[in-house]
Amino acid sequence: MTLTVRSARVARSARSAETGRPRPHTDERTAARPDESRGESRARRERSVDVSAMSEGFGRILRWVMNRRAPFLPTVLAALFLIGTLLGTLALRTQMVENSFEATRLNRSISNLTQDAQTYQSELDRLEAQLPTKAKDLGMVPQQGSITIDLQGYQAPADSPSASASGAATGAEGAQ
Repeated sequence: MTLTVRSARVARSARSAETGRPRPHTDERTAARPDESRGESRARRERSVDVSAMSEGFGRILRWVMNRRAPFLPTVLAALFLIGTLLGTLALRTQMVENSFEATRLNRSISNLTQDAQTYQSELDRLEAQLPTKAKDLGMVPQQGSITIDLQGYQAPADSPSASASGAATGAEGAQ
């Protein structure tokens, strides 16, 4: 409130300087007092007094900080440290929330893929179960007695033409 009264005084003096007329003299106490004729309520007057007291207290703190040169630097450094830690905490918290959303999305995707794999496996099992009946419908018959051939210990007969060619190749390798 004190700042607005002063700025109003400065504005009035500037206007009177422009027009060349002397400015009317007003007492600060009457200028700061609410106008009773306008019907201003008591609660509003009390609020304006509280606001002026707060702004006056803030002005005193500001003047104290500006006039004290030695502790000003540590105060500023402490404030900057607190602001930095606050911003760092905010950044970490934001990253954690983002990672949480990403983990939730990945878990949901994994569960969908697992469900799809189970669906495909059940479909494959169903189709394998239908295979013998479909083969019979096509006229196929199951094989009687199966034959197994073990090629691990196979040796070509000595009198076959492929055996003599492979033997000559083996003999040529041994000579080198």
